[in-house]
Order: sequence, then structure tokens, then C-alpha cells
Amino acid sequence: MRLNNFIIAGLMVMACATSGQASILVIDTPSDPKTFNDIVATESSSSAVTGFLFEGLTTTDPFTLKVIPNLAQRWEVSSDGLQWVFHLRPGVKFFDGKPLTAEDVVFTFNDLIFNPDIPSSSKDVFTIEGKRFKVERIDDLTVRFTLPVKFAPFLRSLSQSILPKHCLEAAVTQNRFPFTWGINTKPKDIIGTGPFYLDQYVPGERLVFLRNPYYWKKDSQGHALPRLDKVIMLIVPDPSTSLLKFIDGEIDVIGVSGRDYPLLKPMESKKNFKIYNTGANFGSSFLTFNLNPRVNPKTNKPFVDPVRSTWFRNVNFRKAVAHAIDKQKIIDIVSSGFGYLQSGPMSPSSGFLYNPDTIAYPFDLAKAKAILTKEGFIDRDGDGIIEDPQGHPVEFTLSVPSSGTSDREQISGIIRSDLARIGMKVNVKLLEFNSLVAKIMSSYDWEAVMLSLTGGVEPHFGQNVWLSSGQLHMWNPKQEKPDTAWEKRLDAIFTQGVQELDETKRKVLYDEFQLIASDQLPVIYTILGANMYAVRQRFGNLKPTPNGGVLHNIEEIYVLGQQ
Repeated sequence: MRLNNFIIAGLMVMACATSGQASILVIDTPSDPKTFNDIVATESSSSAVTGFLFEGLTTTDPFTLKVIPNLAQRWEVSSDGLQWVFHLRPGVKFFDGKPLTAEDVVFTFNDLIFNPDIPSSSKDVFTIEGKRFKVERIDDLTVRFTLPVKFAPFLRSLSQSILPKHCLEAAVTQNRFPFTWGINTKPKDIIGTGPFYLDQYVPGERLVFLRNPYYWKKDSQGHALPRLDKVIMLIVPDPSTSLLKFIDGEIDVIGVSGRDYPLLKPMESKKNFKIYNTGANFGSSFLTFNLNPRVNPKTNKPFVDPVRSTWFRNVNFRKAVAHAIDKQKIIDIVSSGFGYLQSGPMSPSSGFLYNPDTIAYPFDLAKAKAILTKEGFIDRDGDGIIEDPQGHPVEFTLSVPSSGTSDREQISGIIRSDLARIGMKVNVKLLEFNSLVAKIMSSYDWEAVMLSLTGGVEPHFGQNVWLSSGQLHMWNPKQEKPDTAWEKRLDAIFTQGVQELDETKRKVLYDEFQLIASDQLPVIYTILGANMYAVRQRFGNLKPTPNGGVLHNIEEIYVLGQQ
């Protein structure tokens, strides 16, 4: 799970233009890629590009959310869940016409991911209790993985891109792989198995992808895919510009925020498009307090003022805050009525492992005040600000990223107003996103923050947030041992859950995780946005889903009249 600098995740959007019989899809992205090397890529601006170029052994069905075959056509697992044998699809070729074999899979894992000299976030995913997976070639189309312990998300994690050994082996032996396939690389030298290959990159302007003539997928009639001849990705940093291009007819599909819906909805008929609402998104927006009780070794002073630390670490203080936030008002004002109240760490779009019975804190100022009064927080001098039992006025700073969309700034303003109604003085401080991240992850110099996190289907991929030792366990990170009993229990749940192969038993564990999170409130959630898209009606095979968006089946999409 990653910190997200946008409440509504940046969405690639697409358009159509034709030249003769060529079918062209134009999409946009908010920034240039940082690299074309999918092993070392860490940010969405790069993965938005590499997603067209590379594929994994498995993928996730965007409708059922189940793991399905991809480059591997089938697999078997031993009774103890430790040995997995994968059978690759025969006939799969890279962009240069060379066949995909087991050697490429073994190379990707043993020489790239597990290479200590190559910085790869995948290394953490495929290392369990400090032990790496054993990956072996059985024959040209068969690979065996031997796991040190059972690992329930194993199949889902094998969406990991497979890279070509024949193109990259020399870069590894010469210790230059981390700098290979950078943005200055000739596009023709970037070799994958995806539906499109990179033909051109003009920094700050566009990327051009062409149809992979060797692509292995066929449609239901046996015709070769993809159907589109070309994909053009325009680099458009300003979302307002994308919106204007859509309205002007230059873009055919766009992600729709609740704020933009009232503008676009009346244009549907005239502009020949339709708005789809596919449900709640995965990213969350939340308030969290600094619960770190430790002392800064450089200054010998507590990271958090002891007075405020006492408030923040009081779970009833946090529950009073939760009851005082008017989430429906946030939906109505910030999202024009399109949104979902969130009370736990997973989205209803996550499917089977989502717990719908987490503890909700409905907006109730009287209840919030009653909780605070019981804890000794009372306005003793009549100035409108409550004081704690020792007479300290309740005032704190809420830090908010200044970059990205304005949604978070609006939400923080609503929270400040709401908490003022129960006697708390909140000072909102706008900070540049990377500066705020540095405070959260290194200096710990903050009191409360308003942030977002990405989400998904698999709870284990959020362990860096929920394990007490996790770097993104932001309210009290990198603990040597759990600071509280509930954090100790979460550690146990995540340790047990990742090794439990029975889905029903896994659900029991992760339901408990979500319930604990909603009861202890280290994170006070606000709302989930709605996944909405406006699509001009001249494309075939569009099948929007909450998990896949509108381009999950890009290899099947075609321009009407050009089937």
C-alpha cells in the first residue's frame, strides 16, 4: 500500500482519431514516466506506461476479483501449499519475436528481484520471514516455485512482470541493470510481451504505442488481439485541461469527479457520451493523530508534546472526533453527493475479504460532547474551547498536503469547522506533499495529518501500514515491539493471515482486523470516492468495473465501424 497524493486517483483517459483504416486510442497521463524498467519502478507515472508493455504469470479478473491465468495457462500446488508448478503458454513471444520460456521467469526472480544490488519493491513481497522463494526451471515451459512458508497472496502476487533474459542478462552481469531501460532508452530496445510496444516518447508531450503483432491473446472468434492499431498517451499535468479537452471532443473518455458531474451531466446527449458509476473506489481519505510516545534521540525531547500526546492516545478522544465529523456533508460538498461513508480500512469494492460490519461513528455532536465530558474535556472558562482535566486548551495542528487536488483541503476545512463545534481549535497547515511524507516517515514532527492511501483486494499488501514495525504504520511507526495489545493482535492476524490458504478462515482473520481498526481508530476515515467515467459512445467492448476502470480490457476495445 502506498501514500496517495490524490483523493481521486489520476485516471488515464482516452480518445479516438482515425487515419484511413487505422484505429487509434488517445489516453492522457498527468506526468512523464520516471523509468521504463518495471523492476525498479515505484510510482504510478511509470506503471501507467509499463502496464501496456509487460505481463505476469497471473492476473486478477476485474469482475470476480479472482486470480486467473495469464502468461501461465495453469498451475498445480502441493498439499502443504509450499510447492507451485506453473505451465507457461506455448507460443508466447516478446516484441522482438523471441519466445517466452521458463528461463525468463527464473531470470526475472533470481537475477532481478532477488538481486541484492537491484532496488526492487517486489523483493519485499517475495521474501517471507527473511527467506526468499526458490525458483527453478523444470523444462522450457515449466517453472517450480518453492516457498519457505505458506503464502496466501502468492498467486495474486504473480502478476509481477516477466522480463526477457536475452535482452537484460548483460546489464545484470555488468552491474548496470538499475539504470537500464531509463527514459532515454530507444523505445525499440524495451522488450515485453504486452498488447502494445512503445514506438515513441517525446518528454513532456506524448508516448506512442503500437499494436504488438506477436500478442498471444485471441478473441472469442479466434481473431488476433489487440484490435486497436495505436495508443497515444498525451502528457497533460492539469486535470482541468483534460476536462476541457473532453468537453471540446478531443478526448473520448474521462474520469469524472463528483465535483465535475454537475457540469458534465447536462451535456450527455448533446456531446454523445454516457456517465458510468461503477461504485466505490479503493483509495481512502482519513485523519490520523501522532500516537508516537518515543523521545527524539537527537534532542532528548518527545516527538509529540506530552500534553497533546495524552489526548491523542486516548481512544475515547479519537472516538469523539469521529462522531463530530459530518461525513455526509463532505460527500455533499466535496463530491456533489457522489461518495460512500467509510468506517474501516477496506472498500466494499474489495470483494470477499471486505467486512461490512465495522464500527461506524455516525455524525452526532451531542454524543461527541458527552464522550469528551466523561473524559474530563470541558470548556471551563466559557471561551468556546474545551480544556483537558489539567486545564490545557485543546488545540492542535492538522497538516494537509498542498499538492494534488483541492479535495483534501476542502475536507480538512470541513473537519476544522466540525471540531470547532465541540470546542476543539484546529489549525490547518498546508505542506508540500514530499515534505509532509518526510515528517511522517523520518522526523515524526507532526500532530495530526489529513492523507490518503491506495487500497486493493488483498489486505496483506497493506501490511506496511498495519504491522507495528511497518514504515507506514504512521501513527507510531517502526516499533521494536507492539506498543498496545491491539497492535500486537494485528501483528498476529497479519502473520497468520498471510499463511492461511483457506479463504473462509482468512476472512475471519481479516474481518477481525477491520473490526479492530474501526474500534481503536488509529485512522479516522472520512469517505470513499465514486469511480465514475464519461465515455463518448463510439467504442465497442467497453466493460467498466470498479477494479479495472475502463481500460482493463484494452486489447479487446475497438472503434465502432472498424471491427
